[in-house]
Amino acid sequence: MTIADRAASAVTWIGDWVIKSVTDFIEQTGKIILFFNESVRLIFAKPSRFPEIIKHMEFIGNQSIAIISLTGVFTGLALSFQIYLGFKMFNAVNMVGPVVALGITRELGPVLTGLIVAARAGGAMAARLGTMRVNEQIDALDVMGVNTKQYLISPRMVAAVICMPLLTAVFDFVAMLGSYVLCVKLVQLDEAVFWQRIKDMIEVKHINEGLFKSAVFGLFFALICTYRGFNTTGGAKGVGDATNQGVVQSMVAIIILDYFLTNLIRFYYNVMGIS
Repeated sequence: MTIADRAASAVTWIGDWVIKSVTDFIEQTGKIILFFNESVRLIFAKPSRFPEIIKHMEFIGNQSIAIISLTGVFTGLALSFQIYLGFKMFNAVNMVGPVVALGITRELGPVLTGLIVAARAGGAMAARLGTMRVNEQIDALDVMGVNTKQYLISPRMVAAVICMPLLTAVFDFVAMLGSYVLCVKLVQLDEAVFWQRIKDMIEVKHINEGLFKSAVFGLFFALICTYRGFNTTGGAKGVGDATNQGVVQSMVAIIILDYFLTNLIRFYYNVMGIS
């Protein structure tokens, strides 16, 4: 085989791989959109699944508070210390508090909360639904006349959307508590100036921006993880693959969504004339 033939073969293989990847992506996206549409529509269907929503809120929300609080405290400590070291070179250490507060409420709070909860609760969603699928429990529910999407999917999505802003608020609070400890107790910045600077720069819209993002993140990680779990195939190996795909794709989606949501919010502020 000549060099030209090898080059042509390589180009053909790459082209086939790209086409297949794009086709698979479009197909999976379409299936997820249909899955999402049906799941959202069934939220309001009868019978009410309110007890299931409460059960999943306890799992997603209450059981995540400890890890969210621990992560938030050390995020506030680490971020404050790094910003303090940088601002110290320019004699602007009094700006550490508001800069940390802006970063936490608008970006780090919702993103880190989304990543943590997607890994903990989202992975569990995919694993549980995947296990039910390979054990034919979902098929049994179908035979019994239970709408499995309304019973298994919709309550998880609602619970995630409700709990994520609450968990983000907890993260924001404990992160700022960590920042306070670092700035006031450890590096001896003036406490009154620390809080006054934050009060002057932080507005309600900054907090709401992060809470809105977190609700969207909750919707997406619940959608992706439940979709992967609900459509599991291949026995025990399939459950592991579905869990892995759900968690990884949820994390990637959260990071990508954060960028686009940030720009969307900025565009909304410009249209509405909000500074």
